[in-house]
Amino acid sequence: MTARPWPWQKSERIRGCRPRPVTDAPAEIPDSKVGQLLALLENSGALELIALELADRPGPKGLPVRTVLVGVLLSLHYHRSATLADVCRVLLDQLRPPARAWLEVPDPATVDVHGRHAFTRRVYRAFDRLTTALDPHRCDRRRRLPKVEALQVIAAWEEEAGAEQVRRRRVLQEISDRLVLVTVHIAHQRGLFRGWRGDIGVDTTPFPAWHQPHPDWKDLSSVEITAGWHHCGGSSDGIFGHSATLVVAGSRRHPAGHPQAGKRVSRHPQLALGAVLDTPGKRIGPNAIHSLSRLVPFGFPTGFLAADRAYTDQQTENFAAPARRLGHRLALDYKQDQRGVQGTHEGALLVDGSLACPAMPHALAHATTGLGDEAVRDLANDPALQDQIAQREPYFLKVKESADLRGAIRYQCPAAGPSPAVACPRYNQVHRVPPQKPVVVDLTNPRSAQAHLSAKPTVPIPQAERLRPPPKEELPRICQRPTITVRPGDLGMIDKFRQDRHFLHPTWQDVYRPQRANIEGLNGRAKAHGIDISDPSKRLAHGRVAQTVLLALMICSVNLSILHSWHQTTGTLSALTSVGTDVTAYDHEARRPMPAGLPPPRTRMIQTNT
Repeated sequence: MTARPWPWQKSERIRGCRPRPVTDAPAEIPDSKVGQLLALLENSGALELIALELADRPGPKGLPVRTVLVGVLLSLHYHRSATLADVCRVLLDQLRPPARAWLEVPDPATVDVHGRHAFTRRVYRAFDRLTTALDPHRCDRRRRLPKVEALQVIAAWEEEAGAEQVRRRRVLQEISDRLVLVTVHIAHQRGLFRGWRGDIGVDTTPFPAWHQPHPDWKDLSSVEITAGWHHCGGSSDGIFGHSATLVVAGSRRHPAGHPQAGKRVSRHPQLALGAVLDTPGKRIGPNAIHSLSRLVPFGFPTGFLAADRAYTDQQTENFAAPARRLGHRLALDYKQDQRGVQGTHEGALLVDGSLACPAMPHALAHATTGLGDEAVRDLANDPALQDQIAQREPYFLKVKESADLRGAIRYQCPAAGPSPAVACPRYNQVHRVPPQKPVVVDLTNPRSAQAHLSAKPTVPIPQAERLRPPPKEELPRICQRPTITVRPGDLGMIDKFRQDRHFLHPTWQDVYRPQRANIEGLNGRAKAHGIDISDPSKRLAHGRVAQTVLLALMICSVNLSILHSWHQTTGTLSALTSVGTDVTAYDHEARRPMPAGLPPPRTRMIQTNT
C-alpha cells in the first residue's frame, strides 16, 4: 500500500495547503486601463453617432451610454462576459475614485442596497435607451409575439422596409463598424500592416441565441424574432440564432504561390476587419462586400479573397462582381455538383473556374466532376488526381492583359504567342502557322528541352477533323481568333464560378488553405474559453440591436487581445511606446497619440474641476 503524502494525512493540514486570496474584496481595475478603453471608444466615433440619435429623446438624460459601453469592454477584458449584471458589478465594485469620476459612477461606500439596485436600473435603462433609439421596429422584446406582429418586425429588417427603418439599420451598422475598425486604425497607425499583401478571408459563423425557436404548435414567434437556423457546412443539425459575417486579414505562403519558395510567415496580426450580424441565409454576399468596402479608405493593397462554398453559391452581382470591382482576386471552393466543366464562353470551357481550350482532353476536363469534399481535403494522398491537375495546366487560356478599369480581361489561346503551352494542329491550320525550323536542342539542359514545341502536349483533335478541316466559321470563337475578351457579366450565371487561381493546383492551395486557416483561427479565438461569442449566456440582452452592439464590442476585445499577443510575441510593444506611437490613448482636442497609460484629457479636466 502506497503511503499518502504527509499533507493528506490530516484534514487540518489539507486546509492549510489550499490557496487563499489575500482579500475577499474584488480586484481594483487600474485607471490607465479605464482611460485607454474610454479613449478607444471615444476615438472610434461611435459615441458621436449615438449622441445624434439620442439628442431628440425627451426626459432626463440618465446615465451616459459611454459609461455602459466602457463597462462592457471592462467586463469583457477582465471577466470575459458582456452581461449587464457583470457590467454593474465592475462599475460599482472594481473602479478607483478617478475612474468613477470619469464615468459618473457613485462611490460604493456611500451607496446602500437600495442605491445599488437603483444604479443597476440606471445601467439597464441606459442600454435600453440605446437599443430603442436604433431599433427599426420597437416591440416587446421579453415575450413571444403573435406571428402577425412578428412578421411586421421581420419586415423592418428587410430591404423593402421604410426609409426611417433603413436609416436606423444603417446607423446601427455604422456604429458596429466603427467599434470594430477602431482597432484596425490602431494597427494601421502602428505600421503593423506593412507586410500585408491585402489577402482576406471571409466566413459566416453561427451566433447562437439564448432563446428557443418558435413553437410549431402555437401561433407565436420566438423571443429572438429575427433569428433563424444556421447550418454549418457538412452538418445536418442547425444552430438557432443569427449569423455573423467575419472578415480577417489573411496571408499567403509566399508571393509567387510556389510550394518550393518557402513556408508561410505571418508579418502582420490577423485581425478581424469587419463584422456584420444578420439572419441566417440572408444577404451573405452583400454583408461581406459591405465589410470589404469599409476598408477602402485605409488604402490597403488588394490581394486574394478566399471564400467558402456559401459565397461561391451567391449570385454574381451579390458577391463575385462587386468583389472584383473592389480590386480583389478570388480563390473559391465548389460544391460537389459544381466541380468539373461548369459552362462555356465563346467556345472556351469553364473548368473549375478557369477558361480552358475547347479541345481539352475529356479525362482532364472531368477529373473533378462529382469529386467529394473528403477527396479534396485529402488531395495530398491521391497522386493520380494530383497528376491530372498538373496535366490540366497547359490547356488553360493564358492571361494576355489584366483587368482594365472596366474589369475586362484579355485571354489568349494556349497555342498562340511566341511561347505556346501546347501544340495544336487546329491552330496551325486556321492561322497558317509555318512549320518550325529545325533547331539544335541541348538535351542536357532541361529548360531548353522543355521549351521546345515537341516537348509540349499536343491537343487531341478528332481524326475526321484532321482529314477534312471544317470551315473557320464553324469552329469555336476562341479557335477563330487567338484572343477573347471577358467583360463583367459576359459569362452570365456561371461568372460566379470564375476565379484567379486554377482549382486544386499548388498555387491555389498556397492561397486558399492558409487563408481558410486564418479565418478558422479567428473563429477559434473568438469562441475560445475567453471571449466566447458562441456562448449566449455571456450576452443575455434581448433583441437584434443589442446583439449587434455586443458582437461589435466582443470583436473589438478580441482584436485588442490579438494586438497584445502580437506585441508580446514580436517584442515590439516597448519599441512602439518609446517612440510615442502607442495610440491606445489619444488627445481628443489635438487628435494625436498620447503616451500609454494616461487617462483621456476629458477625465483630467473632471479631476481638475473637482
